[in-house]
Amino acid sequence: MTPDMRDLLRPFRDEAIARDIPVDDVERWLGTARPCAVLTRDGDRGGDGPVVGRFGGPLLLPADVPDPVHPFVASIDLAALPADATDLPLPPDGRLLLFAFPETANDYQTMGSVVYVPAGTAVTERDRNAWNSFDFEDEKAMFEAFPQGPLRATAGVSLPYHHAAAQGAIAPAGPLQIGGYAWEEAICTDPVADAVSHAVKAAEAGRWDGRVSGDVSDWVLLADWQAGMDVEGWESASVHWVIQREDLAARRFDRTFTDVFWNP
Repeated sequence: MTPDMRDLLRPFRDEAIARDIPVDDVERWLGTARPCAVLTRDGDRGGDGPVVGRFGGPLLLPADVPDPVHPFVASIDLAALPADATDLPLPPDGRLLLFAFPETANDYQTMGSVVYVPAGTAVTERDRNAWNSFDFEDEKAMFEAFPQGPLRATAGVSLPYHHAAAQGAIAPAGPLQIGGYAWEEAICTDPVADAVSHAVKAAEAGRWDGRVSGDVSDWVLLADWQAGMDVEGWESASVHWVIQREDLAARRFDRTFTDVFWNP
């Protein structure tokens, strides 16, 4: 654990010890902490870091990438993301484009996707509404409520889901997070474990190609979006993009599985 991470965790440690939790237990919990990049908008608490991407904006994709079937959420400039912001083996440059529909579905349906665009790749602007091929008015209104604007990176530290209540004390509040642990409202299970179980079911149903491990340790959280902070009517929606470690190492971002928690 780096000194900066320990400094960020000090309020959690002090509070736990003040509640008479044994020091050894507290130190064991702190040992599970992981670095993450908290992405905030201008005006958010802690939103004074470097710009590393943006919510919304034009949808720029290589010509050979088909139109995504989910709404465009955000793009991340990996070259602008501080190298030690996460413990994920992310590419050093290029862009990650995140897509999601912030609503729960059946147990074997991914609700989003990720596209990696390497640096220097030729791109063309696409119709941001192509995903809504039936032009449903309610879905159009939902998409129009998606946030827009620059995203700034702040160094954060993340604890497992069963310590999610401590996150507000140890990291700036931000709607988008890269790396670390997933969290959501009224959390009682690990969101990544839930996503993995859905990915396994998708593979068993023939709706997800390639090897899918049922071992949660083979997966990591790529990104987390608290959609409910921005989209009216989806106040408790959380989007989790998860990926197998081997796919991340191979830069197979097309094999990211997207899970959504929503308590309407």
